[in-house]
Amino acid sequence: MELASTYNPAHTEDKWYKYWMDQKFFHSEPDGREPYTVVIPPPNVTGMLHMGHMLNNTIQDILVRRARMMGKNACWVPGTDHASIATEAKVVGKLKSEGIDKADLSREEFLVHAWDWTAKHGGIILEQLKKLGASCDWDRTCFTLDESRTDAVLDTFVQLYEKGLIYRGVRMVNWDPEALTAVSDEEVVYKEMHSKLYYLQYKIEGEDGHVTIATTRPETILGDTAVCVNPNDDRFKHLKGKRVLVPLINRSIPIIEDDYVDMEFGTGCLKITPAHDLNDYQIGMRHNLESIDILNDNGTLSQAADIYIGKDRFEVREEIEKDLLKSGNLIKTEPYDNKVGCSERTGAVIEPKLSTQWFLKMTEMAKVALDAVMSDEVQFHPPKFKNVYRHWMENVQDWCISRQLYWGHRIPVYYLNNGDFVVAKTADEALKMAQEKTGDSTLTIENLTQEKDVLDTWASSWLWPISVFDGFSSDKKEIDYYYPTNDLVTGHDIIFFWVARMIMAGYEFKGTYPFKNVYFTGMVRDKQGRKMSKQLGNSPDPLDLIAQYGADGVRVGMLLCSPAGGDLLFDESLTEQGRNFSNKIWNAFRLVKGWQIDQNIPQPESAIRGIEWFENKLNQTIELIDDHFSKFRISDALMAVYTLFRDDFSSWYLEIIKPAYQQPIDAATYKATIHNLDKILKLLHPFMPFISEEIWQLLEDRKDGESIMVSDMPVAGKVDQKLLASFDLTKEAVTGVRNIRKQKNIANKDAIALNILDNTGNYDKYFDAVLAKLANAEELVFVNEKVNGALSFMVKTNEYFIPLGDLVDVEAEIARLEQDLRYNKGFLVSVTKKLSNERFVSSAPEQVVAIEKQKQADAEAKIKALEESIASFKK
Repeated sequence: MELASTYNPAHTEDKWYKYWMDQKFFHSEPDGREPYTVVIPPPNVTGMLHMGHMLNNTIQDILVRRARMMGKNACWVPGTDHASIATEAKVVGKLKSEGIDKADLSREEFLVHAWDWTAKHGGIILEQLKKLGASCDWDRTCFTLDESRTDAVLDTFVQLYEKGLIYRGVRMVNWDPEALTAVSDEEVVYKEMHSKLYYLQYKIEGEDGHVTIATTRPETILGDTAVCVNPNDDRFKHLKGKRVLVPLINRSIPIIEDDYVDMEFGTGCLKITPAHDLNDYQIGMRHNLESIDILNDNGTLSQAADIYIGKDRFEVREEIEKDLLKSGNLIKTEPYDNKVGCSERTGAVIEPKLSTQWFLKMTEMAKVALDAVMSDEVQFHPPKFKNVYRHWMENVQDWCISRQLYWGHRIPVYYLNNGDFVVAKTADEALKMAQEKTGDSTLTIENLTQEKDVLDTWASSWLWPISVFDGFSSDKKEIDYYYPTNDLVTGHDIIFFWVARMIMAGYEFKGTYPFKNVYFTGMVRDKQGRKMSKQLGNSPDPLDLIAQYGADGVRVGMLLCSPAGGDLLFDESLTEQGRNFSNKIWNAFRLVKGWQIDQNIPQPESAIRGIEWFENKLNQTIELIDDHFSKFRISDALMAVYTLFRDDFSSWYLEIIKPAYQQPIDAATYKATIHNLDKILKLLHPFMPFISEEIWQLLEDRKDGESIMVSDMPVAGKVDQKLLASFDLTKEAVTGVRNIRKQKNIANKDAIALNILDNTGNYDKYFDAVLAKLANAEELVFVNEKVNGALSFMVKTNEYFIPLGDLVDVEAEIARLEQDLRYNKGFLVSVTKKLSNERFVSSAPEQVVAIEKQKQADAEAKIKALEESIASFKK
């Protein structure tokens, strides 16, 4: 058949993806094979594909496809996350654009809009992943808010509550005034901001004196309930037992003493606002201070503030500065740069706020999960993230699991009219429990009110490796087969949000780890090192890249600059390099398929030797690839097969075995070449699934239902290291000839005479047929002395001569030889210096010392030969 001159991914990718889907190659069911299980980090249900997704899912697909080809029952479970805050914010924004305020809707009415939005936009990202070639088991697609996952979330909430691990309490939380919900510590991003430091005077009650405090948030003075000094600070001994007046509102508050105050910082006096600062809250608890919450949920000032009621907190900050100046309480302001906590989702400045929330105790679960990672029962790749993980786990706080939203898993707590409550999965179960608890059998559903809050999104995704296999149901067939999963690929930015909590959940609910390995990808940045964002305009559309360079080209391009755990500096030229590599593979295939086969001609010795060398090189590379994968060096594994094809197969092997122009190839060599190309395509397939399938299908006649993706991954055979070393010397000799041809403009088609002087008697003739062909030498002549009037080069201690008669520029050749001589003399000095170091010789491994001694001997032999060559030209 006629093969296209260039590879066109647009003609193959959809075709083969449909074929794989139709054949159900991605689908997995429990059977007798060893399972290999990966669960996708579920993207937000309304999200769109970005470069981080591309990297993460490319790596997952590589691992899954490789496992499938190694005979394992590969199961890659896809799905999406309901993403409470992000999705609700989008729905609220959509409603606002339609003139609808969320506050005017009931929960049920709002959820109708949320589900409509999800139905319209949800799952788009999964369809986009198919363009990348993701071989997920799409029949298993899950959603964190679907029925099965919801059952798991509610069941575990009840279970944890009954164990005493979930409790309700008033705590200082991170409050997002825009999303109108509490967020966890991990969802707070600290940003450097230019602020002011305000120095304020508080009048001492009943005296003329005053105390001075410094604050970056002057509006919070309206919630002050004390001023605190250090009991060891002699400057303020006279203030003990006295009171001061809060500026503008003249509230009388006590001066208290606490060791928390840093005598060296600021003025030494600290305003205490228990309702709006975590440290102040803790001081307030110790001293039994009143907490005055001056902020409404939306960040405006409440009735408790007395003044500025209903105005936004930042508007008040500007107004109160003027009013404090007028009243004489503001002494001065100073520029002040500080880090301000902001909501990761909305960007709003976080307000510490006292709030009644639901919490999950973490201390004991964290200990178990920490031990699992530090002992390598769960292995991190790269391991440097163990220290980050340990720091967080050793300082873990109870998890605030409630969110003041509509979209999410509604907390299964039901309140009675007297404020008491019961915890149950369903309303019917709650009613039964309430009747038993109160002894009142006349209670009805109407007497119960379900908790309005929903659970934190992570309270569903922490169960993901278990819940996707219905691990909380009575049917244990799937969970017992697929769990624990094998590998998790995720970003290190959610090591606390998700990874740590999944490990906790695994041990808490299944008694073992949820996955054996965690591979952390880095952040995808532009080539200037900046984080990709729409605002900067430096984030390319992944689908546009796929359309331009092909999915295989994009996959290769991303991996070429993607060390584990290190940030990826993305450069579009790398995807172009990936596309060019696809074209190189295609062109090599076209070359091979274009040869005519003659069953009657003998196999040349050069081809026999070339095939033997390449089979050893192939086995060596397979060993290297296996080693890279065992250490999760995915990019290194790609480079191993990349260089095998580009350098060894295309640049050397094909040159060795290809027939003369317009001449046929012998059948044995052609068969071996097809066999070798078949193996290379299989090694390439996890990285480049589409082009490898296209070529593999054309390589030989295939039956319907056959595919490279379910064929066997090549296994390494024996490697003859001596043979490979011998071929490396042959390559050096060929390169030496080619360099002289280039220098003297001798066409490759013009045959040369090649003389060889074996100075040590150790010359290996095994690949001479290959040398003769690639050097286009009429014959290889072994000589006993140097050849006068010839250009020469050396490989190890052997000298090669190309007689060129009058074509030789004696002066130029002497200059070249003298330059080579200077280099080798310098090299000999460095090696001799190392060998004269007794510490090196006595402490280095015997093999290392032997290598250095061989280098010394080779350099001495080269120097001797070069000096003789120079002398022969000067005769």
